[in-house]
Parts: sequence; C-alpha cells; structure tokens
Amino acid sequence: MYLIAFATDYDGTLAHEGRVAADTIGALERLRDSGRKLLMVTGRELPDLERVFDRLDLFDLVVAENGALLHWPQTQQERLLAEEPPTELVEALRARGLSPLSIGRGIVATWEPNEGAVIECIRDLGLEWQIIFNKGAVMILPPGVNKATGLSAGLSELGLSPLNVAAIGDAENDYAFLTACGCSIAVANALESIRKSADLVTRGDHGAGVIEAIDAILADDSQAMAAAAHRRRITLGEDDDAGLTVDGGAVLIAGSSGIGKSTLATALLEKLAAQGFQLCVFDPEGDYDDLDGAVVLGNARNPPAGDEVTDFLRRPDAPPLVVNLLGFEVQDRPGFFRELVARIGDLRGEFARPHWLLIDEAHHMLPAPSDVATASLPAELAATIYVTVHPEQMARQVLDSVRTFIGVGAQASEALRSFCETIGLDAPPVPAGDARQAVLFWRRDGSRAPSWLRPDRPKQGHKRHTRKYAEGELGADKSFYFRGPAGELNLRAQNLMLFLQLADGVDDTTWLFHLHRGDYARWFREAIKDDHLADEAESLQDGRDPARTRAQMREIVERRYTAPAKG
Repeated sequence: MYLIAFATDYDGTLAHEGRVAADTIGALERLRDSGRKLLMVTGRELPDLERVFDRLDLFDLVVAENGALLHWPQTQQERLLAEEPPTELVEALRARGLSPLSIGRGIVATWEPNEGAVIECIRDLGLEWQIIFNKGAVMILPPGVNKATGLSAGLSELGLSPLNVAAIGDAENDYAFLTACGCSIAVANALESIRKSADLVTRGDHGAGVIEAIDAILADDSQAMAAAAHRRRITLGEDDDAGLTVDGGAVLIAGSSGIGKSTLATALLEKLAAQGFQLCVFDPEGDYDDLDGAVVLGNARNPPAGDEVTDFLRRPDAPPLVVNLLGFEVQDRPGFFRELVARIGDLRGEFARPHWLLIDEAHHMLPAPSDVATASLPAELAATIYVTVHPEQMARQVLDSVRTFIGVGAQASEALRSFCETIGLDAPPVPAGDARQAVLFWRRDGSRAPSWLRPDRPKQGHKRHTRKYAEGELGADKSFYFRGPAGELNLRAQNLMLFLQLADGVDDTTWLFHLHRGDYARWFREAIKDDHLADEAESLQDGRDPARTRAQMREIVERRYTAPAKG
C-alpha cells in the first residue's frame, strides 16, 4: 500500500453548501477501516467547523484555519502553527466596518470585495501578512502559512511523508497542499486551474467525487499511484522516455569495474532527492560517503547499528541516508544487510518509506543462493536500485523483480546477456553504440528496446573516497596480493595503507617483480579506480632501485590518500 493517507478539503469538496451527505460519511468510514490515515485540511476556524460537522472523530488530524492550526479530534489537543492576528490589524479592519469579519486563532477572514481594504490596512501598518483566496473568501494569514505548510507539520507529527498521501480539493487555496502530496485529485466542480494541475479529476462533484476517489483507491490504488509516480518520475538524460518511477519495479545498474556505475547512481540519487523521496543507500565500500546532503551512519572503524538506521528512517523529513558497511568484516556484511533490510521492509509496510533503496555491490549483499526473499522488499514498493559488476552472482528471486536494466561501460552488452541468462530470458538484440559516452537502457516489459543514451552527470563534483581506499576493507576480489615471481607469497593488502606497509616489508625481488609487470598500476586503475594514481605508478615501472621506487610509490600514494586521524 503506497497511498496510506487521504487528505480532503471541506467546503466545496467533502461538503456541499456546508453539509456532508450520509453516503460521503460512509466512504470516509470505509477508508478508515482500510487502515489508512484520514486528514481534513480546511480554511474554516475550528469552532465553526465543529458547529456544522459532527464527525470529526473520523479524522486522525484536522488542519484548520488554512494551515495555521492543528487539531487532534481523538485527544482534543491543539497546536497553533502561526502567530496570532496583530491587535492593530484587527482594530483597523473593524474600524473600516468590514463585514463579515471573523477572527481566528491564527487567521482573519472576510469576503470579496473587502480585499482592497485589507491590503490597505496591511500596507498602512507595515505588516507582512498575506491574503489567500478561496472562491470568494478572503483569508489573511502570517507569511508562509498555507494548507501545504499546515499539512506538512501535521504529517510530521504522524510520521508520514506527503508523497504517500492522496489529496482532494477544489479551490485556489487547495493548490499548495494538492501539489505537495503524492497524488492530487480535483473534484468535478473544482476551479479549472485546479482541475488542470491535478493528477486525477473525478466525474462526480463535491461529496460524490470524494466517494468516487475513495472507492477507486480501495478497489485498486494502482491508477492513483501511477499518476503520483509519473509526476515525480526522473529521467536519465535528455530522452524523456528513459525514466524511472517509484511504481516501475526494481532497477539494475551493471557493468565492469571503474567505469561510472557510482557516478550514474549518484546522478539518479540527486534527482530522486530533488523530488522529495526518502532514500536509503547500502554502501559496502564507502563509495557514497560524500553524497551531497546525506547523513552517513557507519565508517571504516565503527559499523552502523540497526536501531540507529531504523530510528533515522522513521523521520519523514530525513535527508538521504547512507549506511556505510566498511566497519564490518567482508563476510559479515551480508548478514547485517539481511537483518536490516527485513526491518526496512517492516518500515515500508507501516510508513510506505523509505521510498527508494540503493544497494551497491549487490552481488555481495544478495548473493546466489540467498535467503533474502523478495518478501523483504514488498512488490508494491520494490523501488530499489541494484548496482553490481556481476548480475549472474545475484539471487535469482531478486533479479526477477528487476524491470529496468542500465548497462554501463564496455561490458554493458555482456552484462545484459548475463542478466537475461540468469533469469531465463532470451537476451534482446543490442544496437551498435559508443559505450564510452552512453549507457545501455532497456525495459524488460518490452516498452523500450535496448538503446544507448547519454546520461546526465551528477551536479556534485566527483570526490575520491579516501577513507575507503586508505584504510577500508576492499574485499578479497579487489585487494592487492604480493605473491612474488615464484608465487610463494600470499600477502593481502585490502587498502592503500596496508599496501604501503607490506611494500616496506617484502623482499626487493618481490617488490620489483610486481613493479616491472605493472601490477601496482593495474590495481590502482581497476580496484582503486584512480587513473591519475595509476599513471604515476606506471612512470616508476622502469626503476631498478627498490628503495628509491618504494619511497617514490609511498610519496605518490600519500599525496593523494591520507589515512583518517585515529579517534
């Protein structure tokens, strides 16, 4: 269930001429019985609303006074979100004889054509209060207060994201909160501007439209979810057809090492964050420590705790979260991941968040065979991006959830073939293309044949992951091994600092053997993913003095990578 809350305006939407019909009440009861949250977002003052509507008990929360006041019907608690109307403004409006004139906790209300007099009073008093219209009603509020800000504050109290809310309304003052929500619905009697901007428009007006929207969501919320997903779809580049949506299934980014998978993933994460999605990145190797705006839990010395991850994700306004697994031994990372992803699955069931997951080194986190079932990633929320070098080494049940394939680098076509073979599909033909400039994009449902497209680059600059490479745990497949010319040694360096330590300790013959073969430069280029470091190492390959070349190698490594200070 993606749309786990329903927010409705009162006048002109839920109510017709101030009253709510009995069958509309029945629809609200059905919605509550489905387990969804129900919210009212109205411009009315609370005493006036309670006078005309006696079923506020159906609602988990009422946002009144056009966003200035929160009210919890079950506890009768209230929270004022704005300053009270200035006494001098109220006196000035009364002195002008404005009628009708209503003074609320955080709002002053009148009707057209009194807006001219209101503007004059605000100007003469030097106040910053604003005017908001509602089909003839004139509402005067503090700056920055509207239905969207009030709803946001209310949803935060409930632990919900606006992207998981279906909202319905009819008038000018509804626009802000409708567009802030995941799915916006306009009743048939709504203003034309509201109907044009809404994701869906009902055939029925007023309460009949609300009933129609509720019953459609209860029967099958896929249409509403699709509308919500389309509005917040992201594209890889200039091709509008090559996009990702939260309802589009899982995404696989695959290709050979060191050719831009993390760069592409970072660009996608930036776009998803800009749409307001809550993101959680599983980062086994520290590749996303510098993701702009993200909070990182865990580092090379201190692994993250499951409780701190889930507590953080319970915040609906939480920034992107990176779960850095470098502090775990390589063999312990999949176990921690399995436990944590199950807990995140429970969070998604309760809050429909985090909206997107990104799992790097997915062949390590979800290996074949794997005991991580797709039940851990609910189908209706399987908005997950898997990043891997080896799709054939991933669990089959996980790959079955992939609906979009993105191949990166010279091995993109081979990665597509490997993916298809693993899930038992015939690989589609791949057109000729320049893998150095473009990525291979394919939708498994056949709506988009494999094609090459040039992706957008991330806005943030590329940053070297110094903590990871300096003293992190790269894993057995990416470590450097000092073996010597006869293969008698097996000294593993899983990071650059250990590489330098072992380099000082191995015999001269072993050191020069790997140097002259270009093994150091190759490791820097393929595992460390640093072409500049590799180029400098290659310049030493003809050196014959072991002491001198060791010192030079240490200098070029430490110039670019310095181990973090010890805590």
